[in-house]
Amino acid sequence: MARWIKITLGILATLLGLLIIIWIGGSLYISRNKKEVLDKVLLTLNNNLNGKAEIGSMEPSLLKAFPGISVSLKNVSLKDSLYHQHKHDLLKANDIDVALNVFSLLFGNTRINKITVNDASLYLYTDSTGYSNTSIFKTKKPKPTTESEPAEAPEIKRINMNNVQLIVDNQQRFKRFDFQIKDLQGKIDYPIGGWEGEIKINTLIKSFAFNTRKGSFLKDKSLKGTIKFNYNNNTKIVSISQEKLNIGGDIYAIGAEINTGVKPASFSIDIDVNNVQFSHVAQILSPNISSKLLKFQIAAPVNIKGKIVDDGKGGAHSDPFIQVAMTVRNNTVTIPSGQLTNCNFDGSFTNKDTVTRPIGDENSIIKFKNLKANYYNAPIVCDSFMVTNLSRPIAAGLVTSVFPLTNLNSSIGGETFNFKSGNANLKLYCKADIDNLKFTKPRLSGNIKITNADITYVPRRIHLENSALDLNFNDKDLKITRGHFQLGKSSLDMDLYVKNFLNFYYTDPEMMNAKLELYSPYLHLGELLPLLSERKQIKRQRKAAGNSVKEISEQLETVIDAARVQMLLKVDKAIYNKFQARNLMANVSLEKDGIHFQKISVNHAGGSLNISGLLKQTSKYNNFNIHGLVNNASVKDFFYAFDNFGQNTITSKNLNGFLSANTDITGTLTENGKLLPRSMKGKVNFSLKAASLKNFKPMEAVQKYAFANRNLSNIQLGNLNGTLIVKGDKVDILPLKVNSSAINFDVQGTYGMTSGTDISMDIPLRNPEKDKGKSASEKSTNRMKGIVLHLRAVDDGNGGVKIRWNKDHGIF
Repeated sequence: MARWIKITLGILATLLGLLIIIWIGGSLYISRNKKEVLDKVLLTLNNNLNGKAEIGSMEPSLLKAFPGISVSLKNVSLKDSLYHQHKHDLLKANDIDVALNVFSLLFGNTRINKITVNDASLYLYTDSTGYSNTSIFKTKKPKPTTESEPAEAPEIKRINMNNVQLIVDNQQRFKRFDFQIKDLQGKIDYPIGGWEGEIKINTLIKSFAFNTRKGSFLKDKSLKGTIKFNYNNNTKIVSISQEKLNIGGDIYAIGAEINTGVKPASFSIDIDVNNVQFSHVAQILSPNISSKLLKFQIAAPVNIKGKIVDDGKGGAHSDPFIQVAMTVRNNTVTIPSGQLTNCNFDGSFTNKDTVTRPIGDENSIIKFKNLKANYYNAPIVCDSFMVTNLSRPIAAGLVTSVFPLTNLNSSIGGETFNFKSGNANLKLYCKADIDNLKFTKPRLSGNIKITNADITYVPRRIHLENSALDLNFNDKDLKITRGHFQLGKSSLDMDLYVKNFLNFYYTDPEMMNAKLELYSPYLHLGELLPLLSERKQIKRQRKAAGNSVKEISEQLETVIDAARVQMLLKVDKAIYNKFQARNLMANVSLEKDGIHFQKISVNHAGGSLNISGLLKQTSKYNNFNIHGLVNNASVKDFFYAFDNFGQNTITSKNLNGFLSANTDITGTLTENGKLLPRSMKGKVNFSLKAASLKNFKPMEAVQKYAFANRNLSNIQLGNLNGTLIVKGDKVDILPLKVNSSAINFDVQGTYGMTSGTDISMDIPLRNPEKDKGKSASEKSTNRMKGIVLHLRAVDDGNGGVKIRWNKDHGIF
């Protein structure tokens, strides 16, 4: 072995031996001088205290701090001078291990290398007046130093904690920070001009409340990692470098700066996190913020940057300034009214939107910039969408979209509307109360244009082709202009105005009043028959939560059925089966209890027809109550148009002349627009002018009994006035005097459309030609002179009518 190696080993062995001797000596010193050493420790701790430090006992722990000396302090407490008032120990520990410098003990100057705190609580308390129990550390008035009283506080280079609760409770500024520290290992160095160090920590954050009235950030979240810091004596600033910390299972890069040179201290925290679930970030914020953010869900992880700043100038009740930025790309975002797919936007949040207003929920804003997404298969673009005032969050923004209507079928399920073709061009400014979306529905301003649409309204089986609509929303009202529909063979133009549309749309559709104007150059009334049919019962699919498009669609069906619609209809030409009319003008009110025909006027059969009344739908049938006025219409065309009113005894082939009538009729229509047999009842007052009766078989049958030389196949009736009482399939003919070119007669009885005909006729044999040129009074006196035939028309058993003698002719 080389000589220099032997010398080196000898020196090292000597030094090690000396160290062991010193260590054993120090240990023996502590063991034999426990009271003296404890007094020195207490003296060191109490040197700068305005309060009281208590230690129950002290025992040496020789191996814990080799080559230093360690003592274990039991039942340690620190109480400030006002403890008796607030009852909060600054420190209460079951066990504290203090590692002492062995040389300092031997030379009478205690130096602490390391402190390990086990099973303890640290409670930093500030009352409402600003007093804090940390005032225990305020420097006392300088006193002359002695050998037993060192002038400077000790520099502790190592601090460890195990199972320690650290609470910062500031009653004056409503702040509370509560950490359940499982493990902490800290080391501190003291370079010139300050100190620096790092802490490895594993803790559970019970509270991190900058304003206890708003709730805690990081509530019940774990925090693990290493925190590096430094302090500058000149600037009084603690700087914490941005390091990665595990918070609740996610990795955050967090840095901070704390200015202790101002009172109260100000701070700034920077946060950077990548590839994190949005909900995880929202959950670490205070409830007043997270409750609003969690109304939005983002499927894939996002990148977020944030800053929390408190300059200490905001007063005791102020919140810190918060600013957050977020980038979302190709993601799925769920909002209160539905889901956005393929979503891209740059998001931000701040609780100080307006610099002149105080920080708080009312001054908070969430912004979505350059938003592009698919909303129920409709691509939307929104340059700026905002949620303001988190105390009552209001969402607002201008949304634009162009898309084929068929994209909506998968969203609304084809249950209310089904789209086969067409396009929509949407530009709407939307404003919605997020918290009360179910009760306070959105405000809309803007325009939706629908072109070339093929739409089926499923509940009524109404099919509209080549349709176009221009929907204009004005905050509350709805106006539809330049509307056009092709309904089968019919063409319709439409204008619609609904006042307070959005106020009543969800809350009270029965209060909604719509003004509808329709014009058609050609209207086939049969195309409207689906309105008379029973609503098709739709078996609805289970509605996805938050599917606002489907909700709007289903609610629109409710609105269509419940709203009151005042309709003005103008038609150049209207057709229904054999009925043809021109210049149809209708004022109709569609209400919950039915269709009110306030006034319908139409030119028909060379005359005019006016109708008013009510049509009520009940199950499969439609009950009507109609008042009608017919003025100077061709009776031939009138009977032809209405298919002889369901009977074939007297038809349009038998009649000529001009009809005027005043009718009050009730009845029932089927869903196909057919009159329900035996359902019609009412009264008809009629007047015929220049009338004639041709080839009327019951009258021709009279020639079997008389009038063989008279023309009963073409009877000129002149003017005829009468009253008919309709009772189902029977018509009562009130006493009627008929004066004609061939015969005069009186008639009364019941005409049965299916059976039950029983009509009495008194026919004088006197020829009316004899009374030509006589006055009306003379004609009335002479008409029943001479021989009178008393006949009776009854059923023939084969659906026809036969004539027989009327034995009971005394009825007239």
